Amino acid sequence: MKKTTKVFAAIAGTILALSLASCNEKKTAAAGSHEKVTIKFPTAGASGALYAVGAAITNLWDTQIDFVSASSQASNGGIDNLNQIADGESQVSIAISSNCWQSFNGTDSFKGNANKDLRVIAGLYFNPNQVVATKKSGIEQIADVRGKHFAVAAAGSSVEGECKNHFTAVGMNYPSDIQAEYIAFGDAADMLQNGTIDGAWIMSGAPAAAVSQACSAGCHLVNIGDDVIASLKKDYPWYAKFTIPAQTYPGQDSDVQTSAIKMVMFTSTSLDEETVYQLTKTLWEHIAELGEAQKNLKGLTPEAAVVDIAGLPLHDGAAKYYKEAGIIK
Repeated sequence: MKKTTKVFAAIAGTILALSLASCNEKKTAAAGSHEKVTIKFPTAGASGALYAVGAAITNLWDTQIDFVSASSQASNGGIDNLNQIADGESQVSIAISSNCWQSFNGTDSFKGNANKDLRVIAGLYFNPNQVVATKKSGIEQIADVRGKHFAVAAAGSSVEGECKNHFTAVGMNYPSDIQAEYIAFGDAADMLQNGTIDGAWIMSGAPAAAVSQACSAGCHLVNIGDDVIASLKKDYPWYAKFTIPAQTYPGQDSDVQTSAIKMVMFTSTSLDEETVYQLTKTLWEHIAELGEAQKNLKGLTPEAAVVDIAGLPLHDGAAKYYKEAGIIK
C-alpha cells in the first residue's frame, strides 16, 4: 500500500474515532444476547475513495456494536465484491446498483450465476458519469463522440460498460464507431491535457481529480440530455439524472446534467436480521459523524437510501429499521 493511502485511511479512521470518543461503551439493543459476528467488507483499490468509505463504516460498526467485529479490505471493485458476497467470503460490501442488479438477475458478468440471496442495506451516494472533451474535438453531446479518439477506461470494466450503454442509446455501434483507448482515469487526464485524445469517460464522485486536471487545461464537461437518460432507463432501471453544479470544475460556468448510478451497500440473506438491523440503525444514527470523516457520506439521509436502488430487495433487518423510522410501510 502506498504511503499516501495509509495516511488517507488513517485520517478517516482517526476523525471518526474522535467524533465517537464520547461513547465510552458500545451501544446495541441486543447487547450481550447475540453471538459474535465477524464482518469482512471488501471495497476497491487501496488508493480509491471507496476504500476510505469502507474503513469509516466498519470502524463505526466495530466500535459501536458489541457483538460485531468489522473490518474493511482492498478488492478489485464492485464485481469482485459481489462475487465475494455470493461465495460467502465476505458479509457486507458496496457496488454500483447496476452491478448489483446484474448479480441478482444473473446477467452480464454474472450470466448463469444469479445471486437471489443478495439484499440491500442502503442506497448511499450517486456515482456520476463525467464525459470530458477537448475544445478542438467538437464534442458537445454524446453522439459527437462518433469517430473520435476516446478513452473508455479498462477493458471489461464497469466504466467501459457505461460507455457501451450510452453510445448504444444514441445509435452508435460500440466500439467500432469510435477509436477506443483503454486506459485508467489518470492516464486519460494526462492525454486530455496534452491533446492526444479527444475525450474520456470518467465515473467518479465530483469533483474528480482527473476531471479537474483536464478542465484546468481547457477541457469541458459534456451534457447528457433527458432523451438519452430516458432511453437508457427503458432497458436499465438503475439510471438517474444528476447535476454537476456550476463551478465544480475550472472553467465550468453552468450546471451540467449527466447520468448517475447509486452506490449500494449490500449483504446476503445469510446475515441474520438482528445483525443487519443493528448495522443499519447504527449507520444512520451516526451518519453526521461519518460525513465529517468521509465527504462521500456527507448529507446522506435514510429517506434517500430506499430509492434509486434498481428495484432490488431490502434485507429484512434493514427493512425493519426503515419501517420503524416511518420511511417505508
